[in-house]
Amino acid sequence: MIYHMIAFGLGFCLDLLLGDPYWLPHPIRVIGNFIGILEKRMNKKECSEKYLVRAGIGMVALVLLTVLMVTALLLIFAYRIHPVAGVILEMIMTYQILAAKCLKVESMKVYKCLKENDLIAARHAVSMIVGRDTGRLDETGVAKAAIETVAENTSDGVIAPMLYTALGGPVLGFFYKAVNTMDSMVGYKNDRYLYFGRTAAKLDDIVNYIPARISALLMVVSCFFCGKEFDGKRAWYIFKRDRYNHASPNSAQSEAVCAGALGIRLAGNASYFGKIVEKPYIGDAERAVETEDIKRANRLLYATAVLCEAICLFVLLVILLIS
Repeated sequence: MIYHMIAFGLGFCLDLLLGDPYWLPHPIRVIGNFIGILEKRMNKKECSEKYLVRAGIGMVALVLLTVLMVTALLLIFAYRIHPVAGVILEMIMTYQILAAKCLKVESMKVYKCLKENDLIAARHAVSMIVGRDTGRLDETGVAKAAIETVAENTSDGVIAPMLYTALGGPVLGFFYKAVNTMDSMVGYKNDRYLYFGRTAAKLDDIVNYIPARISALLMVVSCFFCGKEFDGKRAWYIFKRDRYNHASPNSAQSEAVCAGALGIRLAGNASYFGKIVEKPYIGDAERAVETEDIKRANRLLYATAVLCEAICLFVLLVILLIS
């Protein structure tokens, strides 16, 4: 437990300091490549719906079993060499599981382009972090897309993997990341993935159900530590009112808190793969969305992440003391 706590804390610090340098090989890219290979071989358009669903189940099973086995074996091997080697490897794995700095860096690229009045570059930058069509977004639409991504991924990319890693170390952390990566690659309701990606999408909903709600509650609390620009009471109100204004049972949880905290309206209709998807609004338009809201969303992200890390370490310490 002591080794786990040390690695867990240091891994979080590394993420805040370093993020994900492009030159550094990342295991999530390896997992993504593996998913891509399986998808090409198993997702056959000419096959029946029943086959595609079963093939999707098979892909999920293969990916998760591989990730669990490889992660567990590497950790066992490292700790058998020496506890220090185990802690170092676990620290690096924890660092690679979390994505707070990466999320901030990518969203701030959008912020920088908007501040320089380069809308074309801003559209391109935001297209790197959202799944919607961005070619026709105006400045407000680009900023709103970036804010929504930061708010949603506070849960998906930071708090949820942090909770799973605290609970089961990198083995459970990479399990979660594999599920999340499969959902982001094949969990779409379009002609290609409607049946093949169904299992991955449903599993992602399940593993994110509790973390999404914990993330939202932590985000509400964090509002009271972020300054006068954030309204914790309004965040709580909008969270209770709008947290299910999304097709996913989880995506609007933290997004509703962010919208309420900033007093802006998020979501609404968006274009995906050339088709307009009707979506309800989240939050009230007490003021217009502005570029500075991207920075504010990131401040809320970091406050929530630090709060969650502190709580996780405290709980682990309590377990250590009473065991």
